[in-house]
Amino acid sequence: MILKKYLFLLFTSIGLFTFSQTELQNLVWHGETLMPIESASVYVQNTTIGTITNKDGKFLLIVPKSSDADTLVVSSIGFKSFKVAVKDFDASEVVYLDPDVAALDEVVLIADTRPKTGNDIVLRAIKELPYTLADSAYMQKGFLRHKERNKKEFRWLIESAITFYDPGFDSLSNDKELKVNVDQVRKSYDLRDVDSVLTYTSYLKNEKDVRLQPKNLDRDTIKTAALIKAIKWNDERINGLETLLHGKLNLVRNVRGAQSVFGEGVLKSHQFELDTVLVENGRKLYKINIAESQDHVDLNTVGVYNNGFHPKGWIYIYWDNYAIKKIEYELHAASNTQRVRSKTLFDTFLNHKLVITYKEHLDKMYLNYIYYETPKLVNVGVAKDDPRTEIDESAVNKEERYYSTIQEILFSEVILEKEAIDKKMAAPWDSDIFEPKPYDTSFWKSYNTLLESEEEEKLIRDLTKRYALFKETDN
Repeated sequence: MILKKYLFLLFTSIGLFTFSQTELQNLVWHGETLMPIESASVYVQNTTIGTITNKDGKFLLIVPKSSDADTLVVSSIGFKSFKVAVKDFDASEVVYLDPDVAALDEVVLIADTRPKTGNDIVLRAIKELPYTLADSAYMQKGFLRHKERNKKEFRWLIESAITFYDPGFDSLSNDKELKVNVDQVRKSYDLRDVDSVLTYTSYLKNEKDVRLQPKNLDRDTIKTAALIKAIKWNDERINGLETLLHGKLNLVRNVRGAQSVFGEGVLKSHQFELDTVLVENGRKLYKINIAESQDHVDLNTVGVYNNGFHPKGWIYIYWDNYAIKKIEYELHAASNTQRVRSKTLFDTFLNHKLVITYKEHLDKMYLNYIYYETPKLVNVGVAKDDPRTEIDESAVNKEERYYSTIQEILFSEVILEKEAIDKKMAAPWDSDIFEPKPYDTSFWKSYNTLLESEEEEKLIRDLTKRYALFKETDN
């Protein structure tokens, strides 16, 4: 254990101090297995300043010097928390979290007035949303990492600072009242092959009411600008930031939306089975398994067959107030039609993978982190100089053809002051994450971002290098 600790100290550094802020960087490990703990929360107590650990258990948190006397908390569901004053944080010592599990029996045998089954607990949590979610307008600052990759490499990467506006759970009459603004862009690299004739024909059909078959089009006769416009349209309606926040996969926030996934009749397509009770930062949580029911889950995306799924995953709900802390949610192809479609187009049956976590601030739950991954059809990877079409799977290079889009959002500062909200709302809002913006070095020096894993760092370096060469050649 001592040897491993000192080996990994090579990857840590003592907090760097400037006149206005402190950088805290370290590793978080399981106290018994000595394995990294992913997605552990690292935050300053009684504030909304925080981040999460990456796949390697690493984190980097920028804290204002004014918070030096405050308490830094490292917590994860199922573990005892670690707490220390910010000014006393020691980056030379790995943070170890020891397991902490409550007894299920003490919850099951409690008074009859409490729900006992997973279904009843989840329904109670949904009923309590008007009291556990924010009931008045607020904004949150956040960091977005939007990436697209095949099985070999990154092909597209966007990193942005965003502002998210929510008018409050009770005041929401239309999910489009949720607003997103892209404040700054840190990275915008795009090396995708712009040759998706299928996307172009779908764009013509849905936006121009022009119906053509891909086989009747010659790629060389279509202007690249038109293809880019079609791909952007497709990205926005399926994988765009606003689509994620406004749509059905914003499971908790949009529970009142039309045909919501977790709305009325949720038990027809989902069953919830109580597994155990865990502890996080001294509070008990129900751990509940999400399983299939008699009906399929349908997302009903316009222009896309996004139906015929069975759900899998977990939901974590606080024992004391039924607030939802975390959801791990997957949709797997279940109907015959969807299974054929998913395997043929994406080479997988897992179509949607979603993780949403919340943090508590002033007795209300706010977004903390979102991870969303979905496969995507891209018309690349056909063997070079092969006369056969891409529909002939024997001619396809699967390592290059099958893509996935991944969105991660780390939400940090919560803004409740009406004056600050009104000022921001009075300015123009632009949710276009695809439009590059000038890079502001000073802005990013004090902005909390998601720390890349070692694997991602390498892929991003490779993408950066190839993008730079591409731009030089292009010019």
